[in-house]
Amino acid sequence: MERRTFLQHGTLAGISALTFGAAATAGAADTKQPAAAGKPFNLDYAPHAGMFKNSAGEDFLDQIRFMHDQGFRSIEDNGMLKRDKALQNKIGELLAKLNMRMGVFVIDGGDNWKVSLTTGKKEFLDVFLKTCEASVELAKRVNAKWATVVPGYFERKLPIGVQTGNVIDALRRGSEILEKGGLTMVLEPLSDNPDLFMRTSDQTYMLCRAVNSPSCKILYDIYHMQRNEGQLIANIDLCWSEIAYIQIGDNPGRKEPGTGEINYRNVFRHLYNKGYKGVMGMEHGNAKPGKEGEQALIQAYRDADNFL
Repeated sequence: MERRTFLQHGTLAGISALTFGAAATAGAADTKQPAAAGKPFNLDYAPHAGMFKNSAGEDFLDQIRFMHDQGFRSIEDNGMLKRDKALQNKIGELLAKLNMRMGVFVIDGGDNWKVSLTTGKKEFLDVFLKTCEASVELAKRVNAKWATVVPGYFERKLPIGVQTGNVIDALRRGSEILEKGGLTMVLEPLSDNPDLFMRTSDQTYMLCRAVNSPSCKILYDIYHMQRNEGQLIANIDLCWSEIAYIQIGDNPGRKEPGTGEINYRNVFRHLYNKGYKGVMGMEHGNAKPGKEGEQALIQAYRDADNFL
């Protein structure tokens, strides 16, 4: 064979091999993509109702199936207590079938967003305790282990110590009910407005220590705590013994990780290294609309979860 012919054949063979190799690599990537998309995360992130409605439809049960297909292994639903009992049962059955966990719902008898437990008045205490009893029954239907508690607004006519004592008394009574049902109230300090009585992690830590019950712990919402106090990792460490539940939201904007100022990959790595095995509630909105926004949200969690 002439040298020129040999080189031509060799070049064509090389190009063919490169093309085949690239195609094979692309094929392998295509093959792996669905598995990666459905692979469970390193931490247990929990979406909520409506977060994937453009991809899964309006039916919450279909949304849960979609969440599972994407690798999520828990859900949370603040308004679960107000859902129809038949739907609650269906949700519980589906979660059990998919081996998914139920995250928080909110214990709310209608007094969370006004002056209530800080007053020490019997009328507010009675509503709170009745709602705790209803929450225990709901927890049985959906196998819930945690429920959010917000003690309402400051009663500015009373000294702060008296308000604090009133809240502690109410939480002790509520914990007695929840302990019997195997349900833990997780107290959530919030940043929504300055009228809220419970606003910082150290204050909530104090309340939990005073109540002294396994059914009274902290819900550490990273979004709210970034706004109210910062020093996320340091304060998580200080309050660690009382933290039973984590929620997520970037700041500013309260959207998925990567849309604000919080270094979520570092925070997630810290929680993972501390051995956190609880639920990570995705209590935030979607930064972008539609299916594309929902896929971007999932990718944001894949990116933030890539800390090993």
